Amino acid sequence: MSSVLAAPAASLLLAAMAAISLWAFYRAPQWLDHGVLRPYWLLRRRQWGTVLSHAFLHADLTHLIFNGFSFWAFAPGLERALGTPLFLLLYAVGLLASTLGTWLKQRNNPAYQCLGASGAVMAVVFAAIALFPGAKLFILPIPVPIPAPIFGLGYLAYTLWAGGQQRGRTNHEAHLWGAVSGLVFALAVAPGWVARAWLGG
Repeated sequence: MSSVLAAPAASLLLAAMAAISLWAFYRAPQWLDHGVLRPYWLLRRRQWGTVLSHAFLHADLTHLIFNGFSFWAFAPGLERALGTPLFLLLYAVGLLASTLGTWLKQRNNPAYQCLGASGAVMAVVFAAIALFPGAKLFILPIPVPIPAPIFGLGYLAYTLWAGGQQRGRTNHEAHLWGAVSGLVFALAVAPGWVARAWLGG
């Protein structure tokens, strides 16, 4: 309960992400079609709501669990460090940057559609890594803690590889934009903090 109170925005975002995705999986599968982001139609049909809706829907349970775990591993501590307003701004920046990147690449492809919070999650992960490069996390069944930068780079490498497979509606291409936006955000709001974290002193 204390972690929820200390990180209310992260808790609310994770709860909404899980609840909306699970409801769509098991009760309202039409939400996946209505809420998916279609870059080709974004401007043509003014589907502005999908910029937000696609970030609370996931391709399947594995996609949701992986995004949820990655988010919760970094988000509460980052929210406590930055404060809730800056944390929410970071999440919004990551979402918009990843959506823009997707639109720029796929805006002329009428068949392309995507969903998932991965772009915003990557912004959170990489902002946290920039500010806390010494952090570590456990992932079962790996018996040793994984340094946060290794996890972040591994996550990014996997998603870029997965994006090259062109399978499903998971927006792997947005992950790079999300990661870059998280790093830029951290450097913009706390350049001295980032320098001390990586260089010492």
